Amino acid sequence: MKFDIKEEDMIIKPYKQEGPIYVREQKGFFQKIRRNLGWFLMLTFVLIPWIPYNEQQAILLDFGKQQFRIFGATFLPQDFMILAWIFMVGAFALFFVTTWLGRVWCGYTCPQTIWMLMFTWVEHRVEGTRNQRIKLDKSNWDSKKVAKKTAKHAIWLIISVFTATSFMAYFIPAKELYLDMFTLEWTGLTSFWVFLFALCTYGNAGFLREKMCTVACPYSRFQSVMFDKDTLVVTYDSERGENRGRRKRKEDPKQLGLGDCVDCNLCVEVCPAGIDIRNGLQYECINCGLCIDACNETMNKFGYQPDLIKYQSEHQQAGKKSNPFRLKIVGYGAITVLIVVTMVIWAFNRTPIEASVIRDRNALYRVNYEGLVENPYTLSVINKTQHDLTYTVSLKGLPDAKLTVPITTHIAGGDMALIPVTVTADGYELKGKRTPIQFTIESQQDAKISITKDSYFYKN
Repeated sequence: MKFDIKEEDMIIKPYKQEGPIYVREQKGFFQKIRRNLGWFLMLTFVLIPWIPYNEQQAILLDFGKQQFRIFGATFLPQDFMILAWIFMVGAFALFFVTTWLGRVWCGYTCPQTIWMLMFTWVEHRVEGTRNQRIKLDKSNWDSKKVAKKTAKHAIWLIISVFTATSFMAYFIPAKELYLDMFTLEWTGLTSFWVFLFALCTYGNAGFLREKMCTVACPYSRFQSVMFDKDTLVVTYDSERGENRGRRKRKEDPKQLGLGDCVDCNLCVEVCPAGIDIRNGLQYECINCGLCIDACNETMNKFGYQPDLIKYQSEHQQAGKKSNPFRLKIVGYGAITVLIVVTMVIWAFNRTPIEASVIRDRNALYRVNYEGLVENPYTLSVINKTQHDLTYTVSLKGLPDAKLTVPITTHIAGGDMALIPVTVTADGYELKGKRTPIQFTIESQQDAKISITKDSYFYKN
């Protein structure tokens, strides 16, 4: 038996383009969603540090003072448990969305994708369309090429520095940061971090681009663990599209023995990862939907039905129904909600005051000239509000004891104070060598702001 195999059929096409990827600009339904969402997220990122609250920056992560200020609440290192809750919510929410909609986080909301496509947008405006950029890179260096490359990289650097300063405004008061920038009074540490983040933004979005998604980011590697046969991913309808081939618009593909795919290659040219979705699902695919918009545009021009490429699950592709309430997705969703509820309960039950009792281990007690037993203590009190408060200290457990303490203690918002106190009692009236006592520290401005700490009174 003789097989008629053409030489070009023996060539295995690569799943991903080799060399630099020149992304073609594309308009469409999913591109509009991503662009609007991207602008919203970028503006939110830039504007959050400028939100005022009680004449202060509403959100400030001050590592110097070891305080996280979020509107009216101040979180100290003792409250860092909330970071664990936030990370767990983020992780399980990502698992939930990935199981349901695939890598839509990567395609629509990931900062790497948003900044990468923004840099590509600048590149398109300065250097021209995809074909013009390819031609420009292949041409010899002349004044025109130097001018375009310089302008592009200058804009990239401006965006990178602005991104870095916007990020640093979460850790340094925004007004102070920008005032010092314009007056050239940045400290060496501030300058280091700003230029480091600017360099990372410039390198990641301008040069590494899709390599960050396919090589550095671990998400693309373990996403398959969360996928199932009901996960919505970008798929190509091979039964309808094959055999692919070029044709004129008025030609009947059935008479030519062709499917609906006209092999225009636009789905590859618009892909930020440079893959060909017609080769099947690949881990590089970020579910951005650009290939869907490109293919639908071509289908519309040829008068064919849209959605040759579309979001579809494996079950839907096989003609079956997807189950939206499968155990895996319900489990991820339930755990996410449970952690959020737990975090909210913890936040509402969080006391706006923190205190501890410090004893001198070398002298648990002493006997004064009157023969009474004295126990010295130091109360460490932290005001976790953003307001200056005055506190009083009271004693429980020793009815006849004398408490020597400053009448009131004034503590600024977010600060800590050490309050020296002394408890004096008649040792003969105490039964044991160790008696449990309680210190109650209460705000004069708000009786709800109080805390009680246990300790012991010692005698010989």
